[in-house]
Order: sequence, then structure tokens, then C-alpha cells
Amino acid sequence: MARCCSRAQRMAACMAGRPGVGSCCGGWVATQTVLCPVSCHLSSFPDPGLVPAGHQRSVETVSFSPDSRQLASGGWDKRVMLWEVQSGQMLRLLVGHRDSVQSSDFSPTVNCLATGSWDSTIRIWDLRTGTSAVSHQALEGHSGNISCLCYSASGLLASGSWDKTIHIWKPTTSSLLIQLKGHVTWVKSVAFSPDELWLASAGYSRMVKVWDCNTGKCLETLKQGVLDVAHTCAFTQDGKILVSGAADQTRRRMSRTTKSPSDPQT
Repeated sequence: MARCCSRAQRMAACMAGRPGVGSCCGGWVATQTVLCPVSCHLSSFPDPGLVPAGHQRSVETVSFSPDSRQLASGGWDKRVMLWEVQSGQMLRLLVGHRDSVQSSDFSPTVNCLATGSWDSTIRIWDLRTGTSAVSHQALEGHSGNISCLCYSASGLLASGSWDKTIHIWKPTTSSLLIQLKGHVTWVKSVAFSPDELWLASAGYSRMVKVWDCNTGKCLETLKQGVLDVAHTCAFTQDGKILVSGAADQTRRRMSRTTKSPSDPQT
């Protein structure tokens, strides 16, 4: 039986830095296709684990909708599944990718779901229809696996790839707004600042980059004190602090005002 996740597990899941860890939202942690309530006691929650079953192979990505009511999962069976969180029931099966699905993110309005695949495409699934049939559009331009996706508050979409580049898209018009180049290895994580002026990216290397979303210029490359692969990055809600997590079991912070990394914290 699944157990309530510990504080350390919740933090790890929220950082979403390792394959299989998953994502956290609204008091739930998703690890592959297991949903664990993180704000309950076993004595008052007799069945804390929901185990949605349906994928035929390894699950590589999970994402909660902003309202925490739905969960998307994708994996090596090339399929994307949409689940109702409370019941664990599958709502929709999304088929269209030609290879393993590796990344996913919901739009802020929950109207769309973006998924990225080893087929080097991003698919934007329109979830507004009330039927099981879901239309989608493909965003093409990368030459490698789409390893990470992130929507901004206004609906822009950032994608990172094994081709070492980052693309910023306007999904509503299927247009590529800007391409960011500078990573020497594949891009593992991307995150918009709340005001969308900055984009942070972590490559599969010992560096995190901060970009100007309007010009595409790299404003800062953070390498000081990073001892191992930078797995993930995230801005605080006020946008003043950027946090990165690395495989050396430390996390580091950069102040937006000083643009310099703080001392590492274990």
C-alpha cells in the first residue's frame, strides 16, 4: 500500500529533478502513476494511495493541472493519459506521438496540455471539447528529444531539448518567438520568472543559465559552487530568488537583485 510522502519526498517531487520523481501540486505528489496525499494522517485516511493503471511501459512524465483536479502522464508507450485526481479514473487517452513521451505541462487556463517526445515534436492538446476526441497541433523545430516544457502565466511555452537549445513559443498561433542557444549539453529544466522577463534553464552540466525572454540574450551563467549536474531550477513566486537543485544533494539560490549565487545549502 502506498504511504503518505515525507517532507523530504515532497521537496524532491516539487523540484522534479530526477526521472520518476514527478511533480507536486495542491497537496498531492505524483510519482510515476502513483498519487500520494501529502497532507493527511494514515489514521484518518485509510487508503492514501491511488494507483491509476493503464500505461503499458515506463511512465516518464507526470503533471498536475493548475487547479489540481487532473493529472497528465506520458511514457514509453507513446501515449498520454489524462486522469481525474480524486477518483483515479482515466478521463482521456491522447494518441499522436511517434515515440516516447518525456515531458508535459498544462496551460494556465487548463484548456491545453503540452507534451514533448523523443519524436522531437511538441503537441498541444485542446482539452476544451467535452468528448473523448481531442484535437492537437504539433510544434516542430527541435532536432532532439523534448526533455522539458514550461508554460508562462500568460500562456507562452518554453521547451528544452537534447539538441542543446531552448525555444519559446506562442502556442495559440503555433509560432516560434525566439531560440536560445548556449548550453553545451542537453537542457534538463526550464522555468519562467513570474513576470516573464527571465527564463532560467538547467543543462545536464554544472551550470544554470538566465535568459532575457525579449532579446534572447544570456544574462548570467551560474557555475560557482555547482559540484554536479544541475537537475532543475525554479523561481520563487515573487521572482526574486532562483533556486537550482543538483545531484550533489545541494540547492543554491540566486538573488534577482544581486545576480550572484548564495552559499550552498545542504
